[in-house]
This record gives sequence, C-alpha cells and structure tokens, in this order.
Amino acid sequence: MSSAVVVRVDARGMFSRDSGDDGGAHRYGDPMTVRVVLVDDHEMVIEGLKAMLAPFAERVEVVGEAVGAEKAMAVISELRPDIVLCDVRMQGASGLDLCREIRQRDPGQKVILLSVYDDEQYLFQAMRVGASGYLLKGISSDELVRQLEGVQGGATAIDAGLAARAAETAARLQSDQFWPGARHGLTQRESEILSLVVTGLSNRGIASKLVIGEETVKTHLSSIYRKLGVSDRTSAAATALREGIFQ
Repeated sequence: MSSAVVVRVDARGMFSRDSGDDGGAHRYGDPMTVRVVLVDDHEMVIEGLKAMLAPFAERVEVVGEAVGAEKAMAVISELRPDIVLCDVRMQGASGLDLCREIRQRDPGQKVILLSVYDDEQYLFQAMRVGASGYLLKGISSDELVRQLEGVQGGATAIDAGLAARAAETAARLQSDQFWPGARHGLTQRESEILSLVVTGLSNRGIASKLVIGEETVKTHLSSIYRKLGVSDRTSAAATALREGIFQ
C-alpha cells in the first residue's frame, strides 16, 4: 500500500509536506478510507486525536494538520480532504469562522466541529455556518470513527446527548394535534423526515426507520429543501434549529 501525502502547518507558519515513495501515482490511498485534516490551536490536542485514530488507519487516514484556523486553509486547499475535523474555540479565528469560510469557498467540503461545550447554542451556531457535525471532545475513538464514516456517507454527526434531546422534542411535538413545520408549508411526513435529518440520520437510516424507500426519502427531501429555501440537508437541519421548528 502506498504511503500517504501529509501536509502540516505548525504554529510558526512553517509549511511541510511528506510524500510516499510511489512518485504520487496513488496520492490519496484507499478510496474507501475517510481522509481527514485536523485543526486545533494546540499541537497536543492534534497529537491526541492522531493517537485516537491510529488504530483505525484502514478506515480513517489523517492526511494533514494545522495549528490554528489561520494556517488551516493552506492545508485544506492543498489536500481537499473528505472531512475537516476542527475545534470550535481557538485563539484568533474560531472553528465557526473557519467552517463558514471553508463552506463559502467550497460548499461541498464537510466540516465536523469538536467542542468541550455540551451546549445547544453552539450546536445551533455550528449548523448555521454549514457544519456537517458537532461532537464533544470526550467522544470515544471508535465512536469518532463511526461518526466520520457516517458523515462521509451523507449523515450529520451530532453528539448523542444533543441528538437525543432533539429527538425527544420532535417526538413530543409530533404527538400533538398539529405537526411541527406546518407553518413552513411542510406536510406531516416532511416534518417527520426533517426531524430525523436533525438527529443525524442518513437517507438509508430514515428509510429504515419509517419503512419507506430511499428514493421516497429523497423526493420528500427535495420538497423540504424547496419549501425551506435551502439546497442541502445540513442547511435544512440548520434552518430547523434556527427557526425552532421542533421546539
């Protein structure tokens, strides 16, 4: 198996690149592996994340790292990773600011924000800037890998505790005489699907839970996007949280 290409930008702004010995013939390794760039303003945290992911090298490959948001764009632009795993709170530009900039430059780039704050307001902000996930730093290594693979497959990664609270709220409102989302023109089924998008389920997961086909889910999602004035599931989830559809 060929060696990975790793780009690093350290706290001094020094840019370095380690290449494998295959002359770049297979630069990005196994196409099934999730390619990740790590961003944090503490090198110790980055090293800790690398140590967490090291046992799962066949599933997740750390292809780059940057100390601080200011250095991150150079690495991300060079490597175009599958996912950027970034701290929320950093000195200077925050992870939220970085996520917003990344998404403005490349709307298809996936970003997962890591935080020590079990706070729904941070979750709401993460969704508003287009993050594909919000996870707590106490997450286990195997759960982190599972969430990375989920986001790679199109799901939204939300800390289990926050997701559970969102799901409970959605379930409570769905049992009322009205359904959430009605004021936005959503049907009851569309509201149900949107609530599951907010909890992070993929299209396949939604289809399985509701016992419907994935194509049916996609059709409903297209209608949801149109009614909410958004273009993707992350923006739909952000709108639902921002507008308090399930509160």
